[in-house]
Amino acid sequence: MADEELLRAADEFIASNWEDIVSDIAKMIAVPSVVDFDAATSEHPSGPAAHEGLKAAVALAERLGFESVDDAGEIGFADLPGASDTLLAMICHADVVAPGIGWTLDPWTMLRKDGFLLGRGVIDDKGPLVIALYAMKFFQERGARLPYTLRMIFGTNEETGCMRDVAYYQEKYGSPAFLFTPDNTFPVCYGEKGGYRGILRSPAFENGTIVDFTTGGSATNAVPGLAELTLKAHADALPPAEGIVFEAAGDGLVTLTATGVAGHAAMPEGTVSAIGMLVAYLLEHNLTTAAESTWLRGLDAVIGHTDGSGVGIACSDEDFGPLTCVAGTIHRVDDHFNVTLDLRYPTTITPDEMGAAFAALAEEFGGSFSGKSVMEPFLMDKKSDIIRVFAEAYHDATGLDGDPFTSGGATYAREFPRAVSFGVEDPHDSYPAWVGGMHAADEGVSEETLKRALRTYILTISRLMELDLDRFAAEHPSAAESAAAAE
Repeated sequence: MADEELLRAADEFIASNWEDIVSDIAKMIAVPSVVDFDAATSEHPSGPAAHEGLKAAVALAERLGFESVDDAGEIGFADLPGASDTLLAMICHADVVAPGIGWTLDPWTMLRKDGFLLGRGVIDDKGPLVIALYAMKFFQERGARLPYTLRMIFGTNEETGCMRDVAYYQEKYGSPAFLFTPDNTFPVCYGEKGGYRGILRSPAFENGTIVDFTTGGSATNAVPGLAELTLKAHADALPPAEGIVFEAAGDGLVTLTATGVAGHAAMPEGTVSAIGMLVAYLLEHNLTTAAESTWLRGLDAVIGHTDGSGVGIACSDEDFGPLTCVAGTIHRVDDHFNVTLDLRYPTTITPDEMGAAFAALAEEFGGSFSGKSVMEPFLMDKKSDIIRVFAEAYHDATGLDGDPFTSGGATYAREFPRAVSFGVEDPHDSYPAWVGGMHAADEGVSEETLKRALRTYILTISRLMELDLDRFAAEHPSAAESAAAAE
Protein backbone atom coordinates (compact mmCIF):
# COMPACT_ATOMS: atom_id res chain seq x y z
CA MET A 1 0.00 0.00 0.00
CA ALA A 2 2.80 2.40 0.85
CA ASP A 3 4.37 1.84 -2.56
CA GLU A 4 1.04 2.38 -4.30
CA GLU A 5 0.53 5.69 -2.52
CA LEU A 6 4.13 6.71 -3.32
CA LEU A 7 3.70 5.91 -7.00
CA ARG A 8 0.41 7.80 -7.19
CA ALA A 9 2.16 10.81 -5.69
CA ALA A 10 5.04 10.31 -8.15
CA ASP A 11 2.65 10.29 -11.11
CA GLU A 12 1.03 13.52 -9.93
CA PHE A 13 4.44 15.09 -9.43
CA ILE A 14 5.64 14.07 -12.89
CA ALA A 15 2.51 15.38 -14.58
CA SER A 16 2.62 18.73 -12.79
CA ASN A 17 6.37 19.25 -13.37
CA TRP A 18 6.84 17.77 -16.83
CA GLU A 19 6.91 20.96 -18.86
CA ASP A 20 9.49 22.43 -16.46
CA ILE A 21 11.55 19.26 -16.78
CA VAL A 22 11.55 19.48 -20.59
CA SER A 23 12.48 23.16 -20.40
CA ASP A 24 15.36 22.45 -18.01
CA ILE A 25 16.69 19.68 -20.27
CA ALA A 26 16.65 22.12 -23.18
CA LYS A 27 18.65 24.65 -21.15
CA MET A 28 21.26 22.01 -20.35
CA ILE A 29 21.47 20.91 -24.01
CA ALA A 30 22.12 24.52 -25.04
CA VAL A 31 25.52 24.38 -23.30
CA PRO A 32 28.10 22.76 -25.67
CA SER A 33 30.00 21.18 -22.78
CA VAL A 34 32.66 19.16 -24.62
CA VAL A 35 35.85 18.54 -22.64
CA ASP A 36 38.97 20.26 -23.94
CA PHE A 37 41.99 19.51 -21.78
CA ASP A 38 44.18 21.55 -24.16
CA ALA A 39 42.21 24.64 -23.07
CA ALA A 40 42.24 23.70 -19.39
CA THR A 41 43.24 26.21 -16.71
CA SER A 42 43.23 26.13 -12.93
CA GLU A 43 39.75 27.67 -13.06
CA HIS A 44 38.51 25.36 -15.82
CA PRO A 45 40.31 22.01 -15.28
CA SER A 46 38.34 20.24 -18.03
CA GLY A 47 38.24 23.29 -20.28
CA PRO A 48 35.86 26.27 -20.23
CA ALA A 49 33.06 24.52 -22.14
CA ALA A 50 32.91 21.54 -19.76
CA HIS A 51 32.92 23.94 -16.80
CA GLU A 52 29.93 25.77 -18.30
CA GLY A 53 28.08 22.46 -18.28
CA LEU A 54 28.87 21.99 -14.60
CA LYS A 55 27.79 25.55 -13.83
CA ALA A 56 24.47 24.93 -15.59
CA ALA A 57 23.85 21.79 -13.52
CA VAL A 58 24.70 23.54 -10.26
CA ALA A 59 22.51 26.50 -11.19
CA LEU A 60 19.59 24.17 -11.92
CA ALA A 61 20.01 22.45 -8.56
CA GLU A 62 20.01 25.82 -6.82
CA ARG A 63 16.86 26.89 -8.67
CA LEU A 64 15.19 23.73 -7.43
CA GLY A 65 16.06 24.67 -3.88
CA PHE A 66 19.11 22.53 -3.11
CA GLU A 67 22.33 23.67 -1.46
CA SER A 68 24.84 23.14 -4.25
CA VAL A 69 28.60 23.22 -4.75
CA ASP A 70 30.89 23.83 -7.72
CA ASP A 71 34.21 22.61 -6.38
CA ALA A 72 36.93 24.36 -8.41
CA GLY A 73 35.38 23.27 -11.68
CA GLU A 74 36.41 19.68 -10.95
CA ILE A 75 33.10 18.32 -9.66
CA GLY A 76 29.79 19.55 -8.32
CA PHE A 77 27.05 18.26 -6.06
CA ALA A 78 23.71 19.12 -4.49
CA ASP A 79 22.29 17.74 -1.24
CA LEU A 80 18.92 16.96 0.26
CA PRO A 81 19.90 16.59 3.97
CA GLY A 82 18.57 13.52 5.75
CA ALA A 83 18.41 12.32 9.33
CA SER A 84 21.94 10.93 8.90
CA ASP A 85 25.06 12.23 7.13
CA THR A 86 25.39 8.81 5.47
CA LEU A 87 25.17 9.42 1.74
CA LEU A 88 22.98 7.73 -0.82
CA ALA A 89 24.15 9.34 -4.04
CA MET A 90 23.32 9.63 -7.70
CA ILE A 91 25.84 10.83 -10.27
CA CYS A 92 25.48 12.12 -13.82
CA HIS A 93 27.94 13.90 -16.09
CA ALA A 94 27.41 17.36 -17.52
CA ASP A 95 30.01 16.87 -20.27
CA VAL A 96 29.09 15.38 -23.65
CA VAL A 97 30.87 13.89 -26.64
CA ALA A 98 31.53 16.15 -29.63
CA PRO A 99 28.60 16.16 -32.08
CA GLY A 100 30.57 14.76 -35.00
CA ILE A 101 29.04 14.74 -38.47
CA GLY A 102 25.66 13.64 -39.78
CA TRP A 103 23.29 15.79 -37.73
CA THR A 104 20.07 16.98 -39.36
CA LEU A 105 19.49 19.54 -36.59
CA ASP A 106 21.53 21.87 -34.41
CA PRO A 107 22.89 19.54 -31.69
CA TRP A 108 22.78 22.39 -29.14
CA THR A 109 19.14 23.36 -29.75
CA MET A 110 16.83 20.69 -28.37
CA LEU A 111 14.08 19.60 -30.74
CA ARG A 112 10.79 18.33 -29.30
CA LYS A 113 9.07 16.20 -31.91
CA ASP A 114 6.35 13.52 -31.76
CA GLY A 115 7.03 12.68 -28.12
CA PHE A 116 10.82 12.66 -28.47
CA LEU A 117 13.56 15.04 -27.40
CA LEU A 118 16.58 15.36 -29.70
CA GLY A 119 19.92 17.05 -29.06
CA ARG A 120 23.42 16.24 -27.87
CA GLY A 121 23.12 14.93 -24.33
CA VAL A 122 19.38 14.26 -24.06
CA ILE A 123 20.11 10.61 -23.22
CA ASP A 124 23.82 10.82 -22.36
CA ASP A 125 23.69 12.31 -19.78
CA LYS A 126 21.94 15.66 -19.42
CA GLY A 127 18.38 14.39 -19.71
CA PRO A 128 19.06 11.81 -16.98
CA LEU A 129 20.80 14.49 -14.88
CA VAL A 130 17.66 16.64 -14.91
CA ILE A 131 15.45 13.63 -14.18
CA ALA A 132 17.61 12.66 -11.18
CA LEU A 133 17.43 16.19 -9.77
CA TYR A 134 13.66 16.13 -10.04
CA ALA A 135 13.60 12.81 -8.19
CA MET A 136 15.33 14.68 -5.35
CA LYS A 137 12.80 17.50 -5.68
CA PHE A 138 9.97 14.97 -5.24
CA PHE A 139 11.27 13.97 -1.82
CA GLN A 140 12.05 17.58 -0.93
CA GLU A 141 8.44 18.58 -1.58
CA ARG A 142 7.05 15.69 0.49
CA GLY A 143 8.70 17.28 3.51
CA ALA A 144 9.47 14.12 5.50
CA ARG A 145 13.15 13.83 6.40
CA LEU A 146 14.79 10.86 4.68
CA PRO A 147 16.91 8.44 6.75
CA TYR A 148 20.05 9.26 4.73
CA THR A 149 21.29 12.37 2.97
CA LEU A 150 20.49 12.21 -0.74
CA ARG A 151 23.26 13.68 -2.89
CA MET A 152 23.35 14.43 -6.60
CA ILE A 153 26.91 14.57 -8.01
CA PHE A 154 27.74 16.33 -11.29
CA GLY A 155 30.78 15.13 -13.23
CA THR A 156 32.82 17.07 -15.77
CA ASN A 157 34.93 14.65 -17.85
CA GLU A 158 33.24 11.24 -17.95
CA GLU A 159 33.23 11.07 -21.74
CA THR A 160 37.02 11.26 -21.88
CA GLY A 161 37.26 7.92 -20.08
CA CYS A 162 39.79 9.29 -17.58
CA MET A 163 37.09 10.18 -15.03
CA ARG A 164 39.54 12.20 -13.00
CA ASP A 165 36.60 14.24 -11.72
CA VAL A 166 35.45 11.37 -9.50
CA ALA A 167 39.03 10.64 -8.44
CA TYR A 168 39.13 14.24 -7.22
CA TYR A 169 35.77 13.78 -5.50
CA GLN A 170 36.69 10.59 -3.66
CA GLU A 171 40.06 11.91 -2.53
CA LYS A 172 38.35 14.96 -1.02
CA TYR A 173 34.98 13.60 0.12
CA GLY A 174 35.31 9.83 0.25
CA SER A 175 32.86 7.33 -1.23
CA PRO A 176 29.09 7.41 -0.61
CA ALA A 177 27.58 4.45 1.23
CA PHE A 178 25.98 3.58 -2.10
CA LEU A 179 25.63 5.27 -5.47
CA PHE A 180 23.88 4.74 -8.76
CA THR A 181 24.31 6.48 -12.10
CA PRO A 182 21.48 6.99 -14.61
CA ASP A 183 23.78 6.40 -17.57
CA ASN A 184 22.96 2.95 -18.88
CA THR A 185 19.97 0.68 -19.39
CA PHE A 186 17.32 -0.83 -17.11
CA PRO A 187 16.80 -3.00 -15.16
CA VAL A 188 20.25 -2.74 -13.49
CA CYS A 189 23.86 -3.17 -14.58
CA TYR A 190 26.00 -4.90 -11.94
CA GLY A 191 29.30 -5.01 -13.84
CA GLU A 192 31.26 -3.39 -16.65
CA LYS A 193 33.91 -4.82 -18.96
CA GLY A 194 37.47 -3.67 -18.92
CA GLY A 195 38.51 -1.02 -21.42
CA TYR A 196 41.50 -0.91 -23.75
CA ARG A 197 42.29 1.81 -26.29
CA GLY A 198 44.92 2.13 -28.96
CA ILE A 199 46.02 3.73 -32.20
CA LEU A 200 46.89 1.77 -35.33
CA ARG A 201 49.26 3.89 -37.40
CA SER A 202 49.76 3.24 -41.09
CA PRO A 203 53.11 3.46 -42.81
CA ALA A 204 53.88 6.58 -44.85
CA PHE A 205 52.66 5.90 -48.38
CA GLU A 206 54.72 7.22 -51.26
CA ASN A 207 52.71 8.08 -54.35
CA GLY A 208 49.59 6.52 -52.86
CA THR A 209 46.09 6.89 -54.24
CA ILE A 210 44.45 7.79 -50.89
CA VAL A 211 44.75 11.54 -50.38
CA ASP A 212 42.63 11.79 -47.22
CA PHE A 213 40.47 9.59 -45.03
CA THR A 214 38.49 11.09 -42.15
CA THR A 215 35.56 10.65 -39.78
CA GLY A 216 35.44 14.37 -39.03
CA GLY A 217 34.76 15.20 -35.38
CA SER A 218 33.30 11.80 -34.48
CA ALA A 219 33.99 10.36 -31.05
CA THR A 220 36.59 7.64 -30.56
CA ASN A 221 34.16 5.56 -28.46
CA ALA A 222 31.52 5.13 -31.17
CA VAL A 223 31.05 3.20 -34.37
CA PRO A 224 31.27 5.96 -37.01
CA GLY A 225 28.14 6.47 -39.08
CA LEU A 226 29.87 8.74 -41.60
CA ALA A 227 33.33 8.74 -43.19
CA GLU A 228 34.89 10.56 -46.13
CA LEU A 229 37.67 9.41 -48.40
CA THR A 230 39.48 11.47 -51.05
CA LEU A 231 40.97 9.34 -53.79
CA LYS A 232 43.07 9.87 -56.92
CA ALA A 233 40.44 8.77 -59.43
CA HIS A 234 37.58 10.04 -61.57
CA ALA A 235 34.07 9.83 -60.19
CA ASP A 236 32.54 8.57 -63.46
CA ALA A 237 35.03 5.67 -63.54
CA LEU A 238 34.07 4.26 -60.14
CA PRO A 239 31.44 1.49 -59.79
CA PRO A 240 28.39 2.55 -57.73
CA ALA A 241 27.91 1.16 -54.24
CA GLU A 242 25.01 1.23 -51.80
CA GLY A 243 25.52 3.77 -49.04
CA ILE A 244 28.42 5.55 -50.77
CA VAL A 245 28.12 8.88 -52.59
CA PHE A 246 30.74 9.98 -55.14
CA GLU A 247 31.60 13.61 -55.87
CA ALA A 248 34.28 14.98 -58.16
CA ALA A 249 36.82 17.04 -56.21
CA GLY A 250 38.82 18.45 -59.15
CA ASP A 251 42.37 17.76 -60.30
CA GLY A 252 41.69 14.07 -60.83
CA LEU A 253 40.29 13.56 -57.33
CA VAL A 254 37.01 12.14 -56.09
CA THR A 255 35.44 12.22 -52.63
CA LEU A 256 33.61 9.13 -51.42
CA THR A 257 31.18 9.64 -48.53
CA ALA A 258 29.92 6.52 -46.78
CA THR A 259 26.86 6.45 -44.54
CA GLY A 260 26.66 3.54 -42.15
CA VAL A 261 24.82 2.95 -38.88
CA ALA A 262 26.41 4.66 -35.89
CA GLY A 263 26.31 3.42 -32.32
CA HIS A 264 28.15 3.19 -29.03
CA ALA A 265 31.45 1.31 -29.15
CA ALA A 266 30.33 -0.89 -26.26
CA MET A 267 27.35 -2.18 -28.26
CA PRO A 268 28.43 -2.65 -31.88
CA GLU A 269 25.77 -5.22 -32.75
CA GLY A 270 23.53 -3.79 -35.46
CA THR A 271 25.94 -0.98 -36.37
CA VAL A 272 27.66 -0.53 -39.73
CA SER A 273 31.04 1.18 -39.74
CA ALA A 274 31.37 3.87 -42.41
CA ILE A 275 35.15 3.35 -42.27
CA GLY A 276 34.61 -0.34 -42.95
CA MET A 277 32.34 0.41 -45.90
CA LEU A 278 35.03 2.49 -47.60
CA VAL A 279 37.80 0.02 -46.80
CA ALA A 280 35.75 -2.84 -48.28
CA TYR A 281 34.96 -0.78 -51.39
CA LEU A 282 38.62 0.06 -52.05
CA LEU A 283 39.67 -3.56 -51.66
CA GLU A 284 36.81 -4.97 -53.72
CA HIS A 285 37.64 -2.74 -56.70
CA ASN A 286 41.44 -2.77 -56.34
CA LEU A 287 41.70 1.02 -56.24
CA THR A 288 44.89 1.42 -54.21
CA THR A 289 48.60 0.66 -54.37
CA ALA A 290 49.97 -2.64 -53.10
CA ALA A 291 51.22 -1.04 -49.88
CA GLU A 292 47.90 0.67 -49.24
CA SER A 293 46.03 -2.56 -49.94
CA THR A 294 48.13 -4.42 -47.39
CA TRP A 295 47.24 -1.79 -44.79
CA LEU A 296 43.57 -1.83 -45.76
CA ARG A 297 43.41 -5.61 -45.38
CA GLY A 298 44.73 -5.18 -41.86
CA LEU A 299 42.01 -2.63 -41.12
CA ASP A 300 39.40 -4.91 -42.65
CA ALA A 301 40.48 -7.70 -40.28
CA VAL A 302 39.75 -5.38 -37.35
CA ILE A 303 36.61 -3.62 -38.56
CA GLY A 304 34.98 -6.66 -40.12
CA HIS A 305 34.95 -8.62 -36.85
CA THR A 306 33.77 -6.64 -33.82
CA ASP A 307 34.44 -9.65 -31.58
CA GLY A 308 38.20 -9.41 -32.21
CA SER A 309 38.34 -12.68 -34.14
CA GLY A 310 39.99 -10.94 -37.09
CA VAL A 311 43.14 -10.46 -35.01
CA GLY A 312 42.81 -13.62 -32.90
CA ILE A 313 41.62 -12.14 -29.60
CA ALA A 314 37.97 -13.27 -29.53
CA CYS A 315 37.02 -14.38 -26.02
CA SER A 316 34.20 -14.26 -23.47
CA ASP A 317 33.29 -15.13 -19.89
CA GLU A 318 30.12 -16.00 -17.95
CA ASP A 319 29.34 -12.55 -16.60
CA PHE A 320 30.50 -10.28 -19.41
CA GLY A 321 30.05 -12.25 -22.61
CA PRO A 322 32.25 -11.52 -25.63
CA LEU A 323 34.99 -8.96 -26.15
CA THR A 324 34.08 -6.09 -28.48
CA CYS A 325 36.45 -4.19 -30.76
CA VAL A 326 35.60 -1.03 -32.70
CA ALA A 327 37.60 1.29 -34.94
CA GLY A 328 36.17 4.66 -33.94
CA THR A 329 37.95 7.32 -35.97
CA ILE A 330 40.44 7.72 -38.79
CA HIS A 331 42.48 10.83 -39.65
CA ARG A 332 45.53 11.72 -41.68
CA VAL A 333 48.41 12.90 -39.49
CA ASP A 334 51.40 14.06 -41.55
CA ASP A 335 51.98 11.26 -44.05
CA HIS A 336 50.27 8.58 -41.95
CA PHE A 337 46.70 7.54 -41.19
CA ASN A 338 45.81 6.99 -37.53
CA VAL A 339 42.91 4.72 -36.58
CA THR A 340 41.66 4.74 -33.01
CA LEU A 341 40.57 1.45 -31.45
CA ASP A 342 38.14 0.96 -28.58
CA LEU A 343 37.95 -2.49 -26.95
CA ARG A 344 35.73 -3.68 -24.10
CA TYR A 345 37.02 -6.94 -22.68
CA PRO A 346 36.00 -9.70 -20.23
CA THR A 347 38.16 -11.33 -17.56
CA THR A 348 39.58 -14.00 -19.90
CA ILE A 349 42.13 -11.77 -21.65
CA THR A 350 44.75 -9.27 -20.54
CA PRO A 351 45.76 -5.88 -21.92
CA ASP A 352 49.19 -7.29 -22.76
CA GLU A 353 47.64 -10.01 -24.92
CA MET A 354 45.50 -7.50 -26.81
CA GLY A 355 48.44 -5.17 -27.32
CA ALA A 356 50.62 -7.98 -28.65
CA ALA A 357 47.96 -8.99 -31.18
CA PHE A 358 47.62 -5.47 -32.59
CA ALA A 359 51.37 -4.92 -32.61
CA ALA A 360 51.75 -8.09 -34.71
CA LEU A 361 49.04 -6.86 -37.10
CA ALA A 362 50.74 -3.46 -37.46
CA GLU A 363 54.05 -5.15 -38.19
CA GLU A 364 52.43 -7.07 -41.05
CA PHE A 365 51.42 -3.88 -42.87
CA GLY A 366 54.53 -1.88 -41.92
CA GLY A 367 52.88 0.43 -39.42
CA SER A 368 52.87 0.67 -35.65
CA PHE A 369 50.54 0.32 -32.68
CA SER A 370 50.35 2.05 -29.33
CA GLY A 371 47.81 1.07 -26.71
CA LYS A 372 46.93 1.30 -23.06
CA SER A 373 44.50 -0.18 -20.59
CA VAL A 374 42.10 2.49 -19.37
CA MET A 375 40.00 0.46 -16.93
CA GLU A 376 39.87 -2.95 -15.33
CA PRO A 377 36.67 -5.05 -15.32
CA PHE A 378 34.24 -4.03 -12.55
CA LEU A 379 31.77 -6.51 -10.99
CA MET A 380 29.32 -6.61 -8.10
CA ASP A 381 27.52 -9.70 -6.75
CA LYS A 382 24.39 -9.98 -8.87
CA LYS A 383 22.71 -12.06 -6.14
CA SER A 384 23.14 -9.43 -3.42
CA ASP A 385 20.15 -7.85 -1.70
CA ILE A 386 20.97 -4.42 -3.03
CA ILE A 387 20.97 -5.58 -6.67
CA ARG A 388 17.62 -7.23 -5.97
CA VAL A 389 16.23 -3.91 -4.72
CA PHE A 390 17.08 -2.23 -8.02
CA ALA A 391 15.67 -5.01 -10.17
CA GLU A 392 12.45 -5.29 -8.19
CA ALA A 393 11.91 -1.53 -8.00
CA TYR A 394 12.22 -1.31 -11.78
CA HIS A 395 9.64 -4.06 -12.22
CA ASP A 396 7.23 -2.66 -9.65
CA ALA A 397 7.45 0.88 -11.05
CA THR A 398 7.07 -0.10 -14.70
CA GLY A 399 5.41 -3.51 -14.83
CA LEU A 400 8.25 -4.61 -17.11
CA ASP A 401 10.49 -7.63 -16.64
CA GLY A 402 14.25 -7.86 -16.93
CA ASP A 403 17.29 -9.48 -15.36
CA PRO A 404 20.39 -7.78 -13.92
CA PHE A 405 23.07 -7.62 -16.58
CA THR A 406 26.62 -6.54 -17.32
CA SER A 407 27.72 -4.01 -19.91
CA GLY A 408 30.59 -3.02 -22.11
CA GLY A 409 29.94 0.63 -21.34
CA ALA A 410 32.12 2.62 -18.99
CA THR A 411 30.14 4.60 -16.44
CA TYR A 412 30.94 6.28 -13.16
CA ALA A 413 29.75 3.16 -11.35
CA ARG A 414 33.09 1.44 -11.93
CA GLU A 415 34.93 4.26 -10.16
CA PHE A 416 33.19 3.69 -6.82
CA PRO A 417 33.41 0.69 -4.48
CA ARG A 418 29.61 0.39 -4.10
CA ALA A 419 27.70 1.37 -7.20
CA VAL A 420 25.58 0.31 -10.14
CA SER A 421 24.37 1.93 -13.36
CA PHE A 422 20.60 2.10 -13.62
CA GLY A 423 18.67 3.33 -16.69
CA VAL A 424 17.43 5.57 -18.20
CA GLU A 425 17.38 3.64 -21.47
CA ASP A 426 15.02 0.68 -21.57
CA PRO A 427 15.35 -2.50 -23.65
CA HIS A 428 11.57 -2.62 -24.06
CA ASP A 429 11.51 0.63 -26.04
CA SER A 430 11.47 0.82 -29.83
CA TYR A 431 12.43 4.13 -31.44
CA PRO A 432 11.93 5.36 -35.01
CA ALA A 433 14.94 5.44 -37.31
CA TRP A 434 15.22 9.23 -37.16
CA VAL A 435 16.08 9.09 -33.45
CA GLY A 436 19.81 8.56 -32.88
CA GLY A 437 21.37 6.79 -29.93
CA MET A 438 24.11 7.64 -27.45
CA HIS A 439 27.11 9.28 -29.16
CA ALA A 440 25.29 9.24 -32.52
CA ALA A 441 23.98 12.05 -34.68
CA ASP A 442 20.45 13.24 -33.84
CA GLU A 443 20.75 11.73 -30.35
CA GLY A 444 17.26 11.34 -28.93
CA VAL A 445 15.07 9.94 -26.17
CA SER A 446 11.37 9.36 -25.75
CA GLU A 447 9.60 11.56 -23.23
CA GLU A 448 7.81 8.42 -22.05
CA THR A 449 11.18 6.78 -21.39
CA LEU A 450 12.21 9.67 -19.16
CA LYS A 451 8.87 9.74 -17.32
CA ARG A 452 9.10 6.01 -16.65
CA ALA A 453 12.68 6.44 -15.41
CA LEU A 454 11.71 9.24 -13.03
CA ARG A 455 8.93 7.07 -11.59
CA THR A 456 11.42 4.22 -11.17
CA TYR A 457 14.02 6.40 -9.46
CA ILE A 458 11.50 7.70 -6.95
CA LEU A 459 10.47 4.17 -5.94
CA THR A 460 14.09 2.93 -5.91
CA ILE A 461 15.32 5.79 -3.69
CA SER A 462 12.47 5.13 -1.28
CA ARG A 463 13.40 1.45 -0.99
CA LEU A 464 17.15 2.11 -0.71
CA MET A 465 16.40 4.43 2.20
CA GLU A 466 14.99 1.40 4.05
CA LEU A 467 18.27 -0.56 3.85
CA ASP A 468 21.13 -0.55 6.36
CA LEU A 469 23.55 1.29 4.08
CA ASP A 470 26.09 1.84 6.85
CA ARG A 471 26.41 -1.90 7.31
CA PHE A 472 26.60 -2.48 3.57
CA ALA A 473 29.39 0.09 3.24
CA ALA A 474 31.32 -1.50 6.10
CA GLU A 475 31.04 -4.92 4.46
CA HIS A 476 32.20 -3.60 1.05
CA PRO A 477 35.01 -1.12 1.72
CA SER A 478 37.18 0.42 -0.96
CA ALA A 479 40.94 -0.14 -0.85
CA ALA A 480 41.38 3.36 0.56
CA GLU A 481 38.74 2.77 3.25
CA SER A 482 40.35 -0.54 4.22
CA ALA A 483 43.78 1.10 4.47
CA ALA A 484 42.40 3.94 6.59
CA ALA A 485 40.67 1.50 8.93
CA ALA A 486 43.90 -0.45 9.37
CA GLU A 487 45.89 2.62 10.44
